[in-house]
Amino acid sequence: MKKLKKVLLPMLGVSLLATSVTPAAVQAQESMSQVETPAVELRGALDHLLSEHFVLAVKAMQTQYDGAPGADEAQAALEQNAADMEPAIASIYGEEGGAEFNRIFSAHNQYTADYVQAVKDGDEQAQQEAEDMLDSFYGELASFLATATEGNLPEEAAFEVLDIHEEQVADAFDAYVAGDYETVYMTYREGLSHMFDISAALSGAITTQNSDTFKGTATDTDAANLRSDLSASVAEHFALATLGMNKEFNEASDFDFVSWAEDENTADIKAAFASIYGEEGGEQFETIWQGNHIVAQSEYVTAAKNNDEDGKQAAIDKLHTFADEFGEFLGTATEGNLPKESATDIVNMHEEQVINTFELYVNEDYTGSVDQFREGYAFTFEIGKGLAGAIVAQHPDMFEEEAMPEMPKTGMGGMSKALT
Repeated sequence: MKKLKKVLLPMLGVSLLATSVTPAAVQAQESMSQVETPAVELRGALDHLLSEHFVLAVKAMQTQYDGAPGADEAQAALEQNAADMEPAIASIYGEEGGAEFNRIFSAHNQYTADYVQAVKDGDEQAQQEAEDMLDSFYGELASFLATATEGNLPEEAAFEVLDIHEEQVADAFDAYVAGDYETVYMTYREGLSHMFDISAALSGAITTQNSDTFKGTATDTDAANLRSDLSASVAEHFALATLGMNKEFNEASDFDFVSWAEDENTADIKAAFASIYGEEGGEQFETIWQGNHIVAQSEYVTAAKNNDEDGKQAAIDKLHTFADEFGEFLGTATEGNLPKESATDIVNMHEEQVINTFELYVNEDYTGSVDQFREGYAFTFEIGKGLAGAIVAQHPDMFEEEAMPEMPKTGMGGMSKALT
């Protein structure tokens, strides 16, 4: 798999380039650069790490509360996510700045774990102490960010978005404890969307402060927003698909609500395609997406529960069919700007990562499962970048100022513009 990934990741980056130097090829290269500028790359990196933090936090809290297998591994992944942010911050604000960020951010993961344990133990005093520590966390981090960005991200604004984030994490967990699963996954979707708003605000502040470093490029262009929106949708799909398969395998009481969230995610992606390729394009997407894809993943879980190797292979065959159909759809829709062969390979890799995450979980290799999850989650952001680049290359006129069709939004959409 690692060898295949080394081949596919560069493929995404060059999928828009023709084999000869023609005007069309030059246009494609220029369009692709709109989703790969230094500023947009920073936003993409923060999109990935900040949203992954939310997904891992919810997973760690649920499994810790349930005393479920893999709880320790989920917490370790959450802590590693925080450690992975340090080099990104250090590259801008120096080693000392990176270390200080990591000190603040890593500590709040432990406060969250303390909160879960206090709720589980029914210890109200310990619960309040954990809440107080979380309150101090986002105050401290807001101050750090405001100082580091020299006020380009004002402390009050930073505090507000971090406060909302912590409320969403707590609300999703409290609803889970209460068995209010509808609220859990409504809040999950809103909370995940909000992380992209935080990323947009923070990356915008950093690039404004360090304009020369980022070559005067901006984070809030239409092309950048398209990349972020598509990455968010694909990442949410991956997170919900892997979570849902585990929930279905365990016959968890909240499984139907994860499925509902998946359906809502599908509707958002359909609307995104329809906004660019018309209602017919949206309908074609939904037919392909649901047929040999979502259904096949569920059939794989059923086969795994029944130790049915033939059933598992039949589901895998359906997923390969889906990859072929969706690859052709993307190649046709983008008029070859994302070649169908490349698209098919990318979709196959994505599905392999979904299935491997589940298989490792079933085989009780929880470290391997969470590692595969993190690899697969990261890959969705490459998918978002590649697809956005193809669309921009195909429709450069749609990405002129105020010409971009409004992309569907969920959750806290628009917060980033209010903060920058």
